[in-house]
Amino acid sequence: MSAALPATEPLIVGAAQLSDHGEPTPNAMLAAVAREALADSGEPEAMLAALDSLGAVESVSWPIGDPAREIATAIGAEPLETVLAVTGGTAPIELLADSCRRISAGERHAVLIAGVECVDVLMRAMKQGREPNFPQQAPGTAPSRVIGEPAEATHPVERDAGLIAPVAYYPLFESALRRTAGRNPADHQRYLGELWAGFAAVTADNPFAWSREAPSAAEIATASAANRQVSIPYTKLMNSNIQTNQAAALLLCSRGLADEAGIEPQRRVAIRSTASASDHPFASSRVRFDRSPALAACARDALGHAGLEIGEIPHLDIYSCFPSAVEVAAAELGLDPFAPQRPLTVTGGLSFAGGPGSNYVTHSLAALSGRLRADGGHGLATGVGWYLTKHGVVLLTADREEVGPGYAHFSPQREVDAGPELRIVPPPQSGSAEIAAYTAIYSREGEPEIGIATFEPGPNERTVARADDAGTLAQLATSDALGRRARFSRGGRFELS
Repeated sequence: MSAALPATEPLIVGAAQLSDHGEPTPNAMLAAVAREALADSGEPEAMLAALDSLGAVESVSWPIGDPAREIATAIGAEPLETVLAVTGGTAPIELLADSCRRISAGERHAVLIAGVECVDVLMRAMKQGREPNFPQQAPGTAPSRVIGEPAEATHPVERDAGLIAPVAYYPLFESALRRTAGRNPADHQRYLGELWAGFAAVTADNPFAWSREAPSAAEIATASAANRQVSIPYTKLMNSNIQTNQAAALLLCSRGLADEAGIEPQRRVAIRSTASASDHPFASSRVRFDRSPALAACARDALGHAGLEIGEIPHLDIYSCFPSAVEVAAAELGLDPFAPQRPLTVTGGLSFAGGPGSNYVTHSLAALSGRLRADGGHGLATGVGWYLTKHGVVLLTADREEVGPGYAHFSPQREVDAGPELRIVPPPQSGSAEIAAYTAIYSREGEPEIGIATFEPGPNERTVARADDAGTLAQLATSDALGRRARFSRGGRFELS
């Protein structure tokens, strides 16, 4: 196979994951997974000597300037560059694609990418009124390059209505999915429990999962003292769990270097393609909350390059920060979420295996690599950033499979940008309109404290309003508000009679 493909084709030759329920420091965890990824190649000394780039995913719990530099110091590497991928669920895919492009161009030969979060340690320290013992870097420390740019992800109208975090956006999308499916709230709640129970079941066999318990569909769907209602319709177990201590790393190199270093064929995973694109930046400007043109285009291009259909991919990891993200992906990729022979995750997902900030996809790619080494075939991972905004796809192939095309990256952004878009307008000060989508955010005491709903007041228009009166909140919590007429009032509010 080596002679049939270019010597510059990028491969994954090492992978590592770590979950630590103790009191680890992020630098120690990064060093551990970096060393393990090198060892996983079977030729750690040769690969360490060959490393010419180290990349890291930006950390929420340890926001230092150049975390890749900490890895280099810990493992004794002398890379030509260090790289930082900015916050976002697709950051590992963007870092992977950047590394693959440079390897393909012959500019780099071996690259290690990694990420870490120690939010669990950080939160415990904060509760005790102390600072965690995380090392810091000198002011002004910066990487050689930064991938990605911070962007404003929330429109002022959305922000004024309370749409300011994933915990509000994704349950809003869920109501649109329920409307498309034609389910009432009770039936949809059971559906969500069953969907998420399938993810939870996978964690029982994942040694790197943060939680290896597998709650039942009823336990997931039902609010309780241990599983509080966070929003309508999501309980705590339907939300991504960022409070973990987890790290993961991938070791990439060119096919030529793998041959030269003597890395065994069974340790190699070919990166067939990557793709990335963003839907319209503000969620409320998208025509539909239950679809993603960007994800559809990315998957089409990534699979098309390899001449594959989604049915030919036995191993999947669909980004699962919230159920709505999975449901949208299943619709766009043509996947059955309940197919017993092909689960949608190899880790158990972000609610159960863990949602370590922006670094989850590094874990999913490490898990997929292990699965392909063991079972052969093809694997596909997706990533999501912000509010179903940024999308990424990675297609992997066990290197012992039939000869396929070399690596390619796709960015169908121009096509997505040309798609239809709604105009976001401020909510009226009076009058009424039908609720198109809605949610309510709950307090930790289990009571709804803010309602959020979208409306389409005119042709090609959407607005977002909030509710905070007790009567409206009670109705949102106990009845189906989809399609109901609501009155607007001053201050961007709506009310149900």
